Amino acid sequence: MKNKMKILTILTLILCSFYPIKAKSGEKKQAKETMEERNSRIQWWRDARFGMFIHWGIYSVPAGVYKGEQIEGIGEWIMDRAKIPIPEYEKYAGQFNPVKFDADAWVQIAADAGMKYIVITSKHHDGFCLWDSKISDYDIIDFSPFKRDILKELAAACEKKGIRLCFYYSTMDWHHPHANSENWSKYRDEYMIPQLKELLSGYGDIGVLWFDGDWIPEWSEEQGKALYAMLRQMKPDLIINNRVSQGRKDMNEGDGFAGDFGTPEQKIPATGLPGIDWESCMTMNKTWGFKSFDHDWKSEKDLIHKLIDIASKGGNFLLNVGPTSEGLIPEPSVKRLAAMGRWLKINGEAIYGTSASPFGKPEWGRYTKKPGKIYLHVFDWPNNATLTIPVSDLQFRKAYFLSDKSKNELKWESTTEGLRLFLPEKAPDPIAAVVVVEHVD
Repeated sequence: MKNKMKILTILTLILCSFYPIKAKSGEKKQAKETMEERNSRIQWWRDARFGMFIHWGIYSVPAGVYKGEQIEGIGEWIMDRAKIPIPEYEKYAGQFNPVKFDADAWVQIAADAGMKYIVITSKHHDGFCLWDSKISDYDIIDFSPFKRDILKELAAACEKKGIRLCFYYSTMDWHHPHANSENWSKYRDEYMIPQLKELLSGYGDIGVLWFDGDWIPEWSEEQGKALYAMLRQMKPDLIINNRVSQGRKDMNEGDGFAGDFGTPEQKIPATGLPGIDWESCMTMNKTWGFKSFDHDWKSEKDLIHKLIDIASKGGNFLLNVGPTSEGLIPEPSVKRLAAMGRWLKINGEAIYGTSASPFGKPEWGRYTKKPGKIYLHVFDWPNNATLTIPVSDLQFRKAYFLSDKSKNELKWESTTEGLRLFLPEKAPDPIAAVVVVEHVD
């Protein structure tokens, strides 16, 4: 089966509902968003702090192996890294039959981990679509034996659990004949934009469009701005990352048009990105898409510390899973997410809805804060069982461990160096014990 346009559907979209990426002459522009409006639109995402990234597609079939050879690099790039011709790569779509996929089970794993939103690769660089696209046959319904709309099932499961569903979409496309040619505008206007309209109109209340592939020469900042405006006109409360444009420069520190938030990849900025909403996306091992031989997993402790570190700098943590071709999230990922969920069930108050540390990064751990509360996340228990908060101009009320349901107060005293807390000799949590200090705002 060759990839082809579904002529009647695309004509309908173009003639009846297509909003061109360049505004028509005399067309009314969307009113400039006020800071208050922006804050209201993005607040749920800021409060969430923790989300699940899902890289899944037909690249999970080869799982990093091509013609018996383990291919270096990330799993979802195997088509490019192994230089697999399009007709040969399409064969993986014919083998993609994830009969063990259970949307409710996936969403439950995310919910149990304490994650508040899910971002899934609706279409990665290889061009294969995980939904029933009316624009293309190169999708889960028409090109694979599975014949089920993955995104529709996830949308239903997310709605039941109160998790916001979000879509990753690659501007780049290795499969489409016009995506890397002088016919780029034809790909953009007759394929990419109609697909984005599908994603925003058929799958419930989508929270974020998470773009990628912004580095290709065919794309530009001007096109990114126009696409951003068009999508926001379609869905005014939509959140869009900086990769809608070519704003991903110098660790996303504001060069160029940067959408709504920056996206540091596989790293945590040393001091956060002050003045910019941002989200660190990261793998649990070395790959995004599933690779059968990648067993280099980060520890549960490391992942919990990363979550805390990111929150302490005012960012979000988008942590990836790469399901198998059968539709299962690998057990090492499930195990680590469960551990993070157990920690968050006790200490989530110190992560969700918090803002960045007012004191920088102490040697023993991290700070987060809320109005009237400072949270001390203690990674390394002090030998002298005391901690000092370097501030003396606040009116303190009490201090206690977040894990202590009785809120038994810790002793403290004011010193010239700040507030000194007296702790027990042993940490109540060996990974990260959280002390709450309440004060008068």
